[in-house]
Amino acid sequence: MPTSAKIKVLIIDDHPLFRQGIRWSLEDAPDMEVVGEAENGQEAIKLTERLSPDVVLVDINLPGLNGLEVARVIKRRDPRIGIVVLSVYEDDDQLFQAIKVGAAAYSSKDVNPEDLLYYIRTVAAGRYLINDSVLAKPNVATRVLHQFRELAATEDEQTSVLFAPLTSREIEILDCIARGLSNKEIANELNISGQTVKNHITSILSKLQVNDRTMAVIYAIKRGWVRYGYPEQGRVHENLEG
Repeated sequence: MPTSAKIKVLIIDDHPLFRQGIRWSLEDAPDMEVVGEAENGQEAIKLTERLSPDVVLVDINLPGLNGLEVARVIKRRDPRIGIVVLSVYEDDDQLFQAIKVGAAAYSSKDVNPEDLLYYIRTVAAGRYLINDSVLAKPNVATRVLHQFRELAATEDEQTSVLFAPLTSREIEILDCIARGLSNKEIANELNISGQTVKNHITSILSKLQVNDRTMAVIYAIKRGWVRYGYPEQGRVHENLEG
């Protein structure tokens, strides 16, 4: 959560009525402040540098410099800022591209005000809600993990043999998660209880300092700790509580 009393929000959208609607939705939230609005990418980047918002809401279909390009520039210049990408309709390719530019959340523009407030608060706290979107989209999860596997393959040998701070059992569990297995399926495959699986996953997240299963697998793949297949087509990852 930002150290200031209120979460500073910048709205980027080329439709004045939509910007006003978001502003109205946030005005009654005592922990938020709309610090600025922009109608195009160039203006947004300048305002971001001047206003230092905590969270930026950006429309993906901006004229000129599109929302993804704006998000990429903002994250490169100030990684602290949380990006929420908004789109007229949800699209797997847009979700994948939003992940690549470092967005923390991706949502359709018809999101209700209560959910939008939740997204902003969660992103301001440093969490990546976009991972939840990935878990619900097997095709996107496959693309994300496949790309990270390709990145891992280009790393030098020293990187791939770095000491992994995980036990052999935890590596086994990460392998299972990368193959798209549920907690129950992992328990059956490794002949352990479901609660033991959950305990191991909690330990993995703590050691790697990540928030969820997807990021744990990505972290492990980038370092070459997980060498088996990435999620199978059509498999849906469950969340940690699953």
